[in-house]
Amino acid sequence: MTHWFHRNPLKATAPVSFNFYGVATTPAATKVCNDLRLSRTRLLELFTDLSCNPEMMKNATDLYFSLLQGFILSPDGSSQECKLRYIQNFKWTDTLQGQVPNAQQDAVFELVSMGFNVALWYTKYASRLAGKEDITEDEAKDVHRSLKIAAGIFKHLKESHIPKLITPVEKGRDLEARLTDSYIIQCQAEAQEVTIARAIELKHNPGLIAALAYETANFYQKADQTLSSLDPTYAGKWRKYLNLKTCFYMAYAYCYHGQTLLASDKCGEAIRSLQESEKFFAKAEALCKEYGETKGPGTTAKPSGHLFFRKLGSLIKNTLEKCQRENGFIYFQKVPSEAPQLELKANYGLVEPVPFEFPALNAHWTPETLAAFDLTKRPKDDTAKPKPDEEVKPLKEPDIKPQKDSGCQIS
Repeated sequence: MTHWFHRNPLKATAPVSFNFYGVATTPAATKVCNDLRLSRTRLLELFTDLSCNPEMMKNATDLYFSLLQGFILSPDGSSQECKLRYIQNFKWTDTLQGQVPNAQQDAVFELVSMGFNVALWYTKYASRLAGKEDITEDEAKDVHRSLKIAAGIFKHLKESHIPKLITPVEKGRDLEARLTDSYIIQCQAEAQEVTIARAIELKHNPGLIAALAYETANFYQKADQTLSSLDPTYAGKWRKYLNLKTCFYMAYAYCYHGQTLLASDKCGEAIRSLQESEKFFAKAEALCKEYGETKGPGTTAKPSGHLFFRKLGSLIKNTLEKCQRENGFIYFQKVPSEAPQLELKANYGLVEPVPFEFPALNAHWTPETLAAFDLTKRPKDDTAKPKPDEEVKPLKEPDIKPQKDSGCQIS
């Protein structure tokens, strides 16, 4: 089963040379700086490289972050703040707020911003894989795993590193709790979509599928509510996606709940459940159109033409017709005016983020290497001071071409 996921743009950043002429006083210190520059450049290249896979990404991130830790951690293992933490200025844009960067002279800001982009890369990798025709079982597992890894990275940044920033996070910026929470919840919901597709394919109990769909709809609703206080200029399109998926999975939940009721000879209630499913599907269809017409950051698509959407529409129609037929021939039950209350709890298949930790300090960082940085030799005229209004060029993200049956056009 193919999937369609909304994606916001990657964060963009200004180049960083890590050239500390005069400050880095030994070959070992100069080498660390050179390795930092090269590994950062390589990591940024991989973000937009279609041939990059999770193993390549992990190797590149482990190298860069292990080197960057030398600007944050003391090589002797003490809790003392590293003297290099504030030596370099970093500029990063936000996924929602255009190309005017946020600049901070703080290595922790670089750590969390680059980490955020790594998490975004895992979501985009999952999206590309999930949109393929005839996705294999192994590929579905990769999608599932990548989304859980992304959720784990976002969660780790939020809980362990963003609180260490000296400059408070501005409202509406990526590192603010509302956005990190929404990204975490969205990753969990999308991973559960893969679980649901697998459960349907293997013809699992309709009660389990209904419960998973209901829990997934609740995840999407929670992510949307988390963004509700953000400026709709930035978050409007993203919220349409979350609303759309909420209605879509409520339609799924009522559809499969109807099958459960029919199997229990409650045909009247089953019909009412399927009618409610139709209502939610119609809402989702209307939101598909609104999503396509809403301007804002993120992918452009026509989700109502996508295979995953069309399949559910047919399933609801066919299941409702079956219930109505059987009620007319066998059960003759009255159809309730009120829709059944969904009090469904999934005991299996719920997604939790994969725990994430940054790599340990690179072996090239020794007490001697750190001591070789002489901060008294920094130039007094610091030309690296941030220019808040300077634009940073966006990353050239590869076009994700739609498969012939996906109905999806993503830019």
